[in-house]
Amino acid sequence: MDRELTEEELQDLYAWIDKIPLSRPKRNITRDFSDGVMAAEVVKHFFPKLVDLHNYVPANSTQQKLSNWNLLNRKVFSKLNFLVPEETGRRIVLSTAGVIEPVLSALRDKIDKKLEHSAENVLICNDLEYYDHNNQDKHHAEICQNEAKLLAQLAVEERKNDGKSKIKNGKPQQTAQLYPNMDPALWLILQEKENAVLALQETVEILQMKVNRLEHLVHLKDTRIEDLIRHLETYKGKGKAQ
Repeated sequence: MDRELTEEELQDLYAWIDKIPLSRPKRNITRDFSDGVMAAEVVKHFFPKLVDLHNYVPANSTQQKLSNWNLLNRKVFSKLNFLVPEETGRRIVLSTAGVIEPVLSALRDKIDKKLEHSAENVLICNDLEYYDHNNQDKHHAEICQNEAKLLAQLAVEERKNDGKSKIKNGKPQQTAQLYPNMDPALWLILQEKENAVLALQETVEILQMKVNRLEHLVHLKDTRIEDLIRHLETYKGKGKAQ
């Protein structure tokens, strides 16, 4: 957080800040962020429920500015696994040049990680089915008993069908189709389990497709970054030549 940013990193940070709607015009980043209010607004832009802006008072006094930053550390930054050290906060409050930029850069990294984690959670929640286990204890004994019967009958049927192929017309048959003489109740249990397995396999395939798509998007992003870096180097080269 204390390291000095390169010129390229600074320009990238300023461009990021410019895209965020803030309550005050951005004139001098060192003074603009000294009271912590605009830092709170930055987080509020990405995580509206994380910040109550009325808690952060625009201020000129050193004490109130420090109070804002301390509150940000306790109420907001802690939820992003981020902390502005006390000495760094004091230097920000005093509008010390070159201090706020590394802090905002580190905050940006934490915001990006939080957004990435949130996106992963949404993806998982959208693709996985939830099952109701409210009556699990009530039916546990019955389920175990039925499964024991199922396994026993499967063993008998397996011996009867020993040597028979599970392949028909080039396609694997479901286990339930191999035992037409099975007790209907046990056959139903087996069928439900096979359907559940097929559903889970489909879910895995969908998730794999989404992983592949995300990997492709990351590749495109990396390519774009490399292209922008090349353009920037070309621009710098022209500037030096002039």
